Amino acid sequence: MKKAFTMLELVFVILVVGILAAMIAPNFQGNSLREAADQVISHIRYTQHLAMMDDKYNPNSKYWYRQRWQIAFSTAHQTKSYYIFSDSPSVSTGAYDGNPSANIDYTKVEVARNSLDNNKYLIGVTNSNFDNSSAEKLSPNLDIGKKYGIVGVKMSGGTGSTVKRILFDNIGRPYRGTGSSTATHPLNSPVDFMATTPILIKLCTQTCIGDNKTANSDNEIIIRIEPETGYAHIL
Repeated sequence: MKKAFTMLELVFVILVVGILAAMIAPNFQGNSLREAADQVISHIRYTQHLAMMDDKYNPNSKYWYRQRWQIAFSTAHQTKSYYIFSDSPSVSTGAYDGNPSANIDYTKVEVARNSLDNNKYLIGVTNSNFDNSSAEKLSPNLDIGKKYGIVGVKMSGGTGSTVKRILFDNIGRPYRGTGSSTATHPLNSPVDFMATTPILIKLCTQTCIGDNKTANSDNEIIIRIEPETGYAHIL
């Protein structure tokens, strides 16, 4: 005699599968905090790549190392964002301002171009020195406050600097410093502020709690950048 499922058995199986799917589905849904961290790590590695491919050494420039590629975090426009750029000296004064600048016709741009859209640059929000009139040149996903709900960015570690920006040299070593000539502690030599301890970046979807060594809740995630190698990963 050929065996077959009864209608009641089929309904029961469908019901069980539905309950299991409802329990498992949340685990497959996107985690905005992890997505934000993965994106930031990707752009940290891209910044390091640019620095290694584009050695800024210039024997005719005293402060050539202030032009190294860097990733910097911003709180402009009441949101958390970041940008990737290589500073250049002022034509008139020779000073470095530490800002992601672009001239009005974009023939001289310090910000890295977005490789996924050649018409855009890797900066999340408007800046007084870059595209202050429209958002057509911006990459909105770098506005991690708006895209991922990040409300706090804390950075610690490295050596001797408290700024929220990281530079890389031509062999990929990280520096936690600033090239701005007007900063309190600007880079004053090619090895100033080279990281000798890990650099920790904490991203938070609520107010960050405690130090950066531990994610103190499900609303926090920590990115660690190793000294010497510049390897970036999630703790």
